[in-house]
Amino acid sequence: MSELPLPLAFPLHGTRLIEASAGTGKTFTLAALYLRLVLGHGGDARGFARPLLPPEILVVTFTEAATEELRQRIRDRLAQAARAFVDGQATGDPILDGLLADYPDDDERRAAGQRLDAAAQWMDEAAIYTIHGFCNRMLKQHAFDSGSLFNLELNEDAGEEQFQAACDYWRTVIRRFPAAAAPGLRAAGLDGPQALLAAARPLIGHVQADDALPEPVALWLDTVGPQQALEQQARQALSEELPALRAWVAEALDQGWLHGATYKADKVPAMLDQLAAYAEGFPATGKDALKALGNFSSGGLRLNKKGLDQRPDLTCLDALQRVLESREDNAAPRTALIRHAAAWIERRVAMMRRQTATMGFDDMLTRLRDALADPANGPRLARVIREQFPVALIDEFQDTDPVQYGIFAALYADQPDTGWFMIGDPKQAIYAFRGADVHTYLQARQATHSQHTLGRNFRSAEAMVEAVNRLFEHGEEQTGDVFLMDGAIRFEAVSAKGRKDHLEIDGQPRAGAVLWVEDSAAPVSSGAYRQHQAACCAGEIARLLNGAAAGNTGFRDGQGLRPLRSEHIAVLVRNRTEAAAIREALARRNVRSVYLSDRDSVYATAEAFDLLRLLDACATPEADAKVRGALACATLAFPFAELDALNRDERRWEAMVDRFHGYRRQWQRQGVLPMLRTLLLDFSVPERLSRSLSGERSLTNLLHLAELLQQAAGHLDGEQALLRHLAETVEDGGPGDEAVLRLESDDDRVRVITLHKSKGLEYPLVFLPFPCAFQPVDGNRPPLLYHRDGQRRIDLEPDREAVALADRERLAEDMRLLYVGLTRAQYQCWLGVAPVKRGNGKRNQLPESALGRLLFGADGVADDGLSAALAPLAGDAIRVEPPPADNDVTHRPAERARPWRGAAHFAGRAGETWWIASYSALKQVDEDALAPADPRGDQLAEADPAPTAVDDDVEPQGIHAFPRGALPGLLLHDLLEQAGRDGFAATLARPEELDRRVGEALAARHWQDHDAVLRDWWRDALTTPFGLGDTAVSLDQLDVAVPELEFLFPARRVSVEALDALIRTHIAPGRPRPRLAADTLNGMLKGFIDLVFEHQGRYYVLDYKSNWLGPDDAAYTREAMTEAVLESRYEVQYALYLLALHRLLRARLGDGYRPDRHLGGAVYVFLRGLAGPDAGAVFERPPTELIEALDQLFVPGDHHAG
Repeated sequence: MSELPLPLAFPLHGTRLIEASAGTGKTFTLAALYLRLVLGHGGDARGFARPLLPPEILVVTFTEAATEELRQRIRDRLAQAARAFVDGQATGDPILDGLLADYPDDDERRAAGQRLDAAAQWMDEAAIYTIHGFCNRMLKQHAFDSGSLFNLELNEDAGEEQFQAACDYWRTVIRRFPAAAAPGLRAAGLDGPQALLAAARPLIGHVQADDALPEPVALWLDTVGPQQALEQQARQALSEELPALRAWVAEALDQGWLHGATYKADKVPAMLDQLAAYAEGFPATGKDALKALGNFSSGGLRLNKKGLDQRPDLTCLDALQRVLESREDNAAPRTALIRHAAAWIERRVAMMRRQTATMGFDDMLTRLRDALADPANGPRLARVIREQFPVALIDEFQDTDPVQYGIFAALYADQPDTGWFMIGDPKQAIYAFRGADVHTYLQARQATHSQHTLGRNFRSAEAMVEAVNRLFEHGEEQTGDVFLMDGAIRFEAVSAKGRKDHLEIDGQPRAGAVLWVEDSAAPVSSGAYRQHQAACCAGEIARLLNGAAAGNTGFRDGQGLRPLRSEHIAVLVRNRTEAAAIREALARRNVRSVYLSDRDSVYATAEAFDLLRLLDACATPEADAKVRGALACATLAFPFAELDALNRDERRWEAMVDRFHGYRRQWQRQGVLPMLRTLLLDFSVPERLSRSLSGERSLTNLLHLAELLQQAAGHLDGEQALLRHLAETVEDGGPGDEAVLRLESDDDRVRVITLHKSKGLEYPLVFLPFPCAFQPVDGNRPPLLYHRDGQRRIDLEPDREAVALADRERLAEDMRLLYVGLTRAQYQCWLGVAPVKRGNGKRNQLPESALGRLLFGADGVADDGLSAALAPLAGDAIRVEPPPADNDVTHRPAERARPWRGAAHFAGRAGETWWIASYSALKQVDEDALAPADPRGDQLAEADPAPTAVDDDVEPQGIHAFPRGALPGLLLHDLLEQAGRDGFAATLARPEELDRRVGEALAARHWQDHDAVLRDWWRDALTTPFGLGDTAVSLDQLDVAVPELEFLFPARRVSVEALDALIRTHIAPGRPRPRLAADTLNGMLKGFIDLVFEHQGRYYVLDYKSNWLGPDDAAYTREAMTEAVLESRYEVQYALYLLALHRLLRARLGDGYRPDRHLGGAVYVFLRGLAGPDAGAVFERPPTELIEALDQLFVPGDHHAG
């Protein structure tokens, strides 16, 4: 009898671990275990105690995307199994056929099929969660037992809370330091709350939050005095001896006494300038300053043999040496301060969250862990959760950490009536930067006695599987511990199922790994290595695609050759620098690509900085400099010639500023996302970017940022708050999954993808151009994270041993990354090998990289060169060859022949013209009458029609001398609108804000001469009573007022002539006025009412008019204003406004609404006539019959003139 495959033989009870190497069917196995749990398959020996339903089977993975993929894969598998059980026929699937064999009875089999089908339909309720989602649900569902509040809100921005706590710490603790401590704090790199938080953040959550830590103030003060004395002595010595030192350095350079690599002639002057700055009192805390101090200290001065006897006799060198030694000795106070700050900040954030009933992502895990550890309620909570989920499957378990492992151990360890199945691969543990801890996985494996292995690769061609096996077996031979984990992670070769097709390149079958080996006599710099390998990689990709276009490169099976496409190729990189080098090289060869990363934030892009400028200009368009800066940014790319022309033409510049005023209005009314879309389209940004090399990437970033800002605006108050949020997020780098760069296109393109992002994915062809690149641990940039004796350490004062341990862990993770990269390939993988060096050294540092360690071990390469050393590896699965010599290849995409079908013929019926009209459209005959996007279009159309004849001998004074025209009118309107938004009475109570706005607006247009007039005018505008028939009121007396109320209602074939006739009949009948345009409104009627207010139970519309009727107050009589209203057809405007208000009141007040009681009328305020005989106001209350007739006119239907 043949051995059962693991998914069928696996016992479904107890604590068990499955190690699944890359490509061995981890998800397939998990889905099979799920099937068996639903069926209750396996009997007493291999099965669970009873069949389970989807809500009872806990599946935990580590990303939202993975949960959705798992849910769908399991649903599909359940549905497939249900069909097989109903049919009862062999499927050719060994798992399903094996299950069917255990149900020979037809009735049992059909019942099992029904159970599987019910489970498939129940998958929306399946308990498949991320670890954070699971913990959050448990805290809410079991609030009593976990001691949690019912209504805890999730705060996704822990950084803001930590920064606030750091500021509190600075005020509470650091302010107690005497002024004499300030230089020491600056020298320690702790010059403010932000710097302090950056230093303390890695320790938050890892320092015991108690009061037993050393008191930082006392420690600091013990050292600050002696340290300052040494610093002062060094500065004094430098001040006196710097000229002599400069002279000696000049001679030393001329005579060749100094070490050439350290003291390059073009770098030395900058070093001496750093010393001069230090002598003048500047703190030497930056990298360049510290380097200068070290290079010219007595212990750091490096001389050649011929210069050993020429050491300068200068006391400043010894003084600098004492300063550096003292700083090293005084690291303890800095460490104590940072540790104290980390614990204090952690406590303060916890207190803030308790006060606000919020929690962060990490709180979800720690609170559940702590609740389970509580001796009083913990056992009961664990029992309740086990009853809810008797079986738990933990996917990607190699990415766990001590808190997560502690939660599941508390729930399921040593519980015989449950199942806890961990599935992972320690060779793919690559997320240490997210807090994952492979040592925790190893601890869990050691505690789990039942361990299983998946050992057959279903992903890759046999030669590719053999290549990976051979490379890592070679690495084990070279090092004895290829994964650098003291043997805890071993490489076990896997077998290959193989593929039905194979790769052909230029008509020849190919598969496996290709090592491009540079046999350079001397090590190459990392930059040269990157550029050369990028060119080789891009050239080879262009050749492959050209071969595909020629019909001789692709994937052959029994049906023929399937051509290679760009999307079949992935280039795996570590970071955006490598990605940029590859994409640039591909673009030069006419190969299109996309970049995918799970670490790069959209807030760290150039577009984020541009968007900050754009929003700043839209928020404060009165500031000309901000508008110019926005126009000049790369996103708008306003040509400099046009920008210069704008600066020279005041009218054009005012029009541009006014455009930005419109963006601000749209932002305030519709939100930041619609506003940005309008702005980008107005400046043809998408069209321009589509023509550039990186345009799609830029446009994707802009739209992504706009979407994130729209989400953020939902919980922020106003434009300035959103601006601050964006500025702070850009500075912080924008953490969070939502901020990760998005794919800019799904078209057929080469995928340039980070190694971290590629995990879990597979590609036919994979290029690893830079596997010899590495970033060693820098001991001068603490804290360092490493493990000693299996325990995690965070070291703020690392010694050489700590640096070595941390760098070994860096190399170990690089090795795991290399394994992940190699196992993404289905058919073939290319790797660039070269003797690399870092910095100015001459030593071959290849063994410090993952591929170098894998190929050559820790000792490096013998003198016979890389190719000779790798010759034993060469064979059918691995090819060792020099990099391609000719990389100047241009991709020539094949033309796709498309048959000509002729132009399409429209056989339908043309629809009616549908448009959105505004009041101003009713007055236009031969112009485009579409409604503007914001009220400014109407306001510009209405502002200052031709004035009536006046006495030219009268010199205008005061507000009558204020400039006329659209822009001055808009300025007056803006001031009153802003006062309305802030509250008229509140504006009068705090007049300085509106005075400031007046000053800025006038200065932007060079109208400062009218400053005093406008300051008096707006106060008059707010306090001058206007008549409402039998009563009067001023703006500042209004309790209920809504500025700029927008309305929109349907107009179905409404005759403008019929509308005009109605209004002429009911408003000022018999008086002459211009006729409205002969047209038909079909679509929507839109408008913005300047002000809607309530007074004494009645509701009114009010509109501001800046019309200039004459040079003094006497011109603003009631008759003159009424004539202006009729001449400009404002009565049409207020009739439509009253119709909109009528419909609003009818909807809001319901059956209690009575037009004759509630609808007050319309007030038109002529802003230049406030001191006139009628206070510049015209009040009208049209008859109710008119409003009701208009209401009927705009009811859907045909309304042609008689």
